[in-house]
Amino acid sequence: MTEAERIRALTPQDLLMLGIKNIAYMKDVEVDGETAVALFAANGQQIAVMEDRATATAAAWQNGLAPMTVH
Repeated sequence: MTEAERIRALTPQDLLMLGIKNIAYMKDVEVDGETAVALFAANGQQIAVMEDRATATAAAWQNGLAPMTVH
């Protein structure tokens, strides 16, 4: 099987797992009427909620994850 064929054979679950150990997605969320920033794994599982983007970014880096924003 060629590399292109292997890529085409990826399942939706395979795609969800890409970057799961390397990337944390940040998204603004509402908590008790206030805006906070949540960190999510590549598969969409919520990892943590922080008060602000700077804290969320620092937490991601401290845990070996590259933070990315979700718009």
